[in-house]
Amino acid sequence: MTSGDARKSGSFEAMPEDAVGALCVLASGSRGNCSVLLLPDGGTRRVVLIDAGLSPRRTGALLCELGIELWEIDAILLTHLDADHAHVSWMRHRRVQAPIYMHSSHRGHAQRVGLWCDRVETFTEPFRLFDRVSVHPRLLHHDQLGVVVYRFEIEDEQRSRRCRLGFATDVGRPSDDLVEHVFDCDVLGIESNYCPKMQMASGRPEFLKRRIMGGSGHLSNDECLAVLRRAQPREHVIFLHLSQECNDPVLVSRLHQGSTYRATLAHQHRPTPWIWLTPSSAAPAAPRSPGPCAGLPLWTGADT
Repeated sequence: MTSGDARKSGSFEAMPEDAVGALCVLASGSRGNCSVLLLPDGGTRRVVLIDAGLSPRRTGALLCELGIELWEIDAILLTHLDADHAHVSWMRHRRVQAPIYMHSSHRGHAQRVGLWCDRVETFTEPFRLFDRVSVHPRLLHHDQLGVVVYRFEIEDEQRSRRCRLGFATDVGRPSDDLVEHVFDCDVLGIESNYCPKMQMASGRPEFLKRRIMGGSGHLSNDECLAVLRRAQPREHVIFLHLSQECNDPVLVSRLHQGSTYRATLAHQHRPTPWIWLTPSSAAPAAPRSPGPCAGLPLWTGADT
């Protein structure tokens, strides 16, 4: 769609009747991360980027393939300020006037490295994004400044049900806080970054291995699985930020064979299909206990 009239037409022919939105991961990996959240809103649609680690030019080309123009972006939510999640060009791009949301603890670093402009809005607490969408952020471990894990609560038009979308990438460890925050999501995007055996056998420098595996870097495949077994996602899981050097999509897929949720593996060089966001009606249970081996995988078949 290229015109304002087209945007206002609110045509979402492909979206199921009971869906309250859709998610597409445009790219995910160390060379750039960006996802688009599409939300019908009355007679129009809202377009939200989760992370902006691709250049505006590259993002615009990928959005165009989906029928979305750069000027349509209504908001950009950053998980953290690593270059593969926050491309500096967005701060001065003239065609995009959308607010850019980041955690208030990231403000000082943003100002020092040029990731600041008059469109930046900071948060520490949950906030409302449009009429039907509330955003619940939680700052968790990643390097020195931490990373925001998002939980979106998207209400249907009758406001009798809501869809829960979780988004967790670059999370240092499979903590209780992480499990609690993404518990019982209908759709969950979560990183499954590396295979420990491939990581240790790689030619990466030791300091980088320690950073990634030391509790403030990334989740391994087995740590991701441990989180999912406790967090109990309902419908769909999107696996994010797979390392091209130290992971294998076959390993990730094998770990989740027989699961109750549908699985999509995000890719660095091609977008995922649209993933529909549909509300669940069943009441949530309680998070599963980590048991006597908290933080350890329950099954490591992918690495054998």
